Amino acid sequence: MKSKLINNSYCAFLRGVNVKGTNMKMAEVCSVFKNTGMKNVSSVLASGNILFSSEKNKNEVKKLLEKALSEHFSYEAFLFIKDKIEIESILSNNPFNPDSNFHIYGFAGIDGIEKTLMSEFEKAEKTEGEEAKIMMDNFYWKVPKGNTLASELGKILGRKNLKNALTSRNLNTIEKVLKKMTDT
Repeated sequence: MKSKLINNSYCAFLRGVNVKGTNMKMAEVCSVFKNTGMKNVSSVLASGNILFSSEKNKNEVKKLLEKALSEHFSYEAFLFIKDKIEIESILSNNPFNPDSNFHIYGFAGIDGIEKTLMSEFEKAEKTEGEEAKIMMDNFYWKVPKGNTLASELGKILGRKNLKNALTSRNLNTIEKVLKKMTDT
């Protein structure tokens, strides 16, 4: 009896795309994904959000894609794979109300990174209205527009010791990712 192959839908959130000299065209990134056997490959925005499907599990896909991207683009690739249910969870558990004066970020990272981020946030000097919360093992950060990179937490997020541990996305981007996953 043949077993039926299951195609899992994922989004790969790449870290460090189009910053500090690592410039990538999303069409070229998609091509690398396709060359590793990923199906239904497409990008959402130009910030390293790649939708795809595969019969492989998340850990297998992560290793395969990081190796292929590292070799193709000559940089140390880090990416975080989320399925549709995980992306829905990030959006539905957002503890902050929308406010046109603030950005709200969700994070993808290694297990336990939310506790590290909360510890760093609690020690950091904050701008007016800046907040952070953990909901269902996800770290959320609300920061006034224009202060993301200048804030103390923003500077902490850029540290080398965190580069392979996490990546962040504005929740507006995560909404676009989910919409495209749902529409396909």
